[in-house]
Amino acid sequence: MIVFLNGQFVPEADAVVSIFDRGFLYGDGLFETTRVCDGRPFLWGRHLARLRHGAELLQLNMPLSDAALTDFAAQVIERNQMPDSVLRLNLSRGTGPRGYSTKGCEKPTIAMSLHPAPELENAKSIRLITANQPLASDDSLNQAKTSNKLTNVLARSEADAHGADDALLINTHGDVAEATASNLFWISGNTVSTPPITSGAVAGITRGFVIELCQRLGLTARETAITPAQLTSTEGIFLTNSVQGITEVSTLDGAPIPQSPLTARLRGGYTEALRAGH
Repeated sequence: MIVFLNGQFVPEADAVVSIFDRGFLYGDGLFETTRVCDGRPFLWGRHLARLRHGAELLQLNMPLSDAALTDFAAQVIERNQMPDSVLRLNLSRGTGPRGYSTKGCEKPTIAMSLHPAPELENAKSIRLITANQPLASDDSLNQAKTSNKLTNVLARSEADAHGADDALLINTHGDVAEATASNLFWISGNTVSTPPITSGAVAGITRGFVIELCQRLGLTARETAITPAQLTSTEGIFLTNSVQGITEVSTLDGAPIPQSPLTARLRGGYTEALRAGH
């Protein structure tokens, strides 16, 4: 595979980053992951906007313009002949003097890589558990995709240990926030709900798109808090992220979850938009 690294295209084996890079040392960086369909990164402009917002939040210099990033993304897709794939973009503060201070960190590290894309059609449903690992609510860093994801890593380890596919993260107020790599939605009647960003959930790009999709399909979309106990009495649950799109939940902590026809309707609308490129 050919990887983009700091303005150059190099073989994967030669894409080397310093062991003193702050992304490695402290998780001092950001990342974006997007689905590529027919050579086009889906919702790319929104991903770049979130990346820039995250860079402002972390006071991290962006080394390239949006136009340059778009051009380099197109080139890495073309060079690898992977028009249907997953594109990951990583940005770190780069190297600098030892310690937490950002003084002397003048050259950020930026990389893009491609990965195989999972099938959207006939995707299997997800078995969820509730993680014991708590998630901080009202954390401003949740507005960005930071490289420090230890809470999510530990929660996913819990899911793996229990034979589940993913885990729900509960915030410090006792409300559901998100899954380890996805935003959460549930269905009651014709209303599709999701936890607010203040719950601790990441401001997912697909999350925002699904809220818009609900409006297009004549469904009510709202943001509201919910406890794990309340979640089990809903008419359907699904997860969203940029790689899998919309994935239905079949069980939560071993209890079966109803399968709502609205989930399939939303998944169809999402897949149609992905293939159309908007």
